[in-house]
Amino acid sequence: MAEQPCDKPQLILIDQDGVLADFERGFYAAWQASGHPHPVLPLAQRRSFYVRDDYPAALRAEVEAIYTAPGFYRDLPLIDGAVEALTALLEQGHDVRICTSPLNQYRNCVPEKYEWVERHLGAEFVTRMIVSKDKTIVRGDVLVDDNPRVTGPCQASWRHVLFDQPYNRQVQAPRMTWATWRDVL
Repeated sequence: MAEQPCDKPQLILIDQDGVLADFERGFYAAWQASGHPHPVLPLAQRRSFYVRDDYPAALRAEVEAIYTAPGFYRDLPLIDGAVEALTALLEQGHDVRICTSPLNQYRNCVPEKYEWVERHLGAEFVTRMIVSKDKTIVRGDVLVDDNPRVTGPCQASWRHVLFDQPYNRQVQAPRMTWATWRDVL
C-alpha cells in the first residue's frame, strides 16, 4: 500500500478491547474479586493474546467465565489517554471508527461493547462502531489493534499498527500507545 501524505485524512480503525477498554485491568480485578485460589497472572507476565491461553488448561473454563459474565465488557475501565487521542484525531479531520471483534459467546459481549462506547465516548461514537469477526473485510487506512495477528480470508486494506501490550512484544511491527500515537499515526 502506498504511503499517504500526512495531511490527507485517513480512515483509522481502532480496536476496542486492549486499546480503548482495559481488558487486562478488568480481568485482573474480576479474577481477584472471584476469590479464586489460583493467583491472577500479572500483565507483565502475559505472553498470549488470549488470556485463557496463559492459564493452565484446567482453569480455562473459569477464566472464560470471568470475561463472559454479565457486566464484564460494560464495566471495563478506560485506557488512559484514549479519549483525548480519539478527539484529537477527529479534530485533525480523520474518520475514526471503532472496529471490534465479539466473542463467540456473544450474548453479553456484543450489547455491552455498545454500552461501554456510549458510556465512555458518547452516543455519537456508537454510530462509529464496526463489529466484525473478520477485520480483514473492513476497509480502512490504519488498524490500531493489540492482536499481533489479525487474519482472515481477505488481503487487508489497512496498515496494522500494534497497540503495545506485554503479550504482543515478541512481534516486530509498528507499535504505539496513547502516549506515543502522534509519532506513529
